[in-house]
Amino acid sequence: MGRRQSFEIPGVHHAAPIPYGARVGNVIYSSAIQGINADTGEISEDVADQAKHCFKNLATFLQVAGATPDDIVRMTCFLKDLNDREILNNEWNALFPDEHDRPARHTSQYDPPRGMKIQIEIVAVLED
Repeated sequence: MGRRQSFEIPGVHHAAPIPYGARVGNVIYSSAIQGINADTGEISEDVADQAKHCFKNLATFLQVAGATPDDIVRMTCFLKDLNDREILNNEWNALFPDEHDRPARHTSQYDPPRGMKIQIEIVAVLED
């Protein structure tokens, strides 16, 4: 095995041949985590449902990678419609309730493929 370790999210697959994230040393980067329902493999048309599954898939990704939300130092969020920021913020606030203990975050408008309305990416740093 090389120095890089790749991770997948069980039940969720990219259309492209890429992993959901990779780790080198104590740093983990995710690819775009989507709001796909890992139990069905489907994506809802409802942005709130997609956001819920994005953050659920994030939790699974972190667990598979040996990390926790406390290890996240930056999150990048992509919304098809920036008016859905409140829906994103609901999931964000549930994951990071302490406003003095949150990772950096940036949100951009992006038109993702295949009916997706939200995607998230993270950078996490594990303790040595």
